[in-house]
Amino acid sequence: MKKIVFITGASSGIGKETAVKLAESGYKVYGAARNIEMIPVLPGIDPIYIDLTNSDSIEEAIGTVLSKEGRIDILINDAGYGFYGTIEDVPLDKARKEMEVNLFSIAHLCQLVLPRMRQNGFGRIINISSIAGKMATPLGGWYHASKYALEGLSDTLRQEVEDFGIDVVIIEPGIIHTPWWEKARRNLDSVSQGSDYTDKIQQWRTVLNPEKSSEPIVIADVILKALEADKPKTRYSAGENSSLILGAKKILGDRTFDKAVDKMTEKEAEK
Repeated sequence: MKKIVFITGASSGIGKETAVKLAESGYKVYGAARNIEMIPVLPGIDPIYIDLTNSDSIEEAIGTVLSKEGRIDILINDAGYGFYGTIEDVPLDKARKEMEVNLFSIAHLCQLVLPRMRQNGFGRIINISSIAGKMATPLGGWYHASKYALEGLSDTLRQEVEDFGIDVVIIEPGIIHTPWWEKARRNLDSVSQGSDYTDKIQQWRTVLNPEKSSEPIVIADVILKALEADKPKTRYSAGENSSLILGAKKILGDRTFDKAVDKMTEKEAEK
């Protein structure tokens, strides 16, 4: 029997690549996104509309799949974005929207799929976090806040549901080649006109256009590995600079790490 997968963010980047990878590996995939015309048209993938800022839309999407299939075995929470800008410059309504998409919508989706997973004695919830959930940089405050919170939420959820045969897995991508970067730069530009943080903004605009990055398939492969494992690890990290940055964060103190980040951005800005 094919396992039923519900994945958000299936119209681009990691979500799109993962939807294709899982469909080709024998899973029945429901790819959810606002831009459903960008979801791959392939056997094994059914596109479904979802707006993660709208509770009714979330409930309708999950309800549609449950009424059709009777269950959702695997939930992959991939959708998310970065609204970059200084804490002082980013309007709080923009910050709330980012937290809504990157955190609260995930909690809502989990609440909706867990009852059926508990009944079936099986479930896998894969939450796509980031190395940004383990370290912080200037201008990414709200993105980091959402990912730090997602890490904590996932850790708590894992402990709550493990007795029901449900695994919660965190994926921490490094630098991945996706449209995320362009959107982050665009968001940064939208709130930075006339800012008093001009030098740092210019430096980070360069960093948000990385020269080196891994392709999304790297993360799709890791997600498949977590799904195929009898007992998956609680965390997986992969992608450009993921090991380097996470390792440095563990070893260095906060101020030393801050200085290392500053030096990195200065070098990028000089290129």
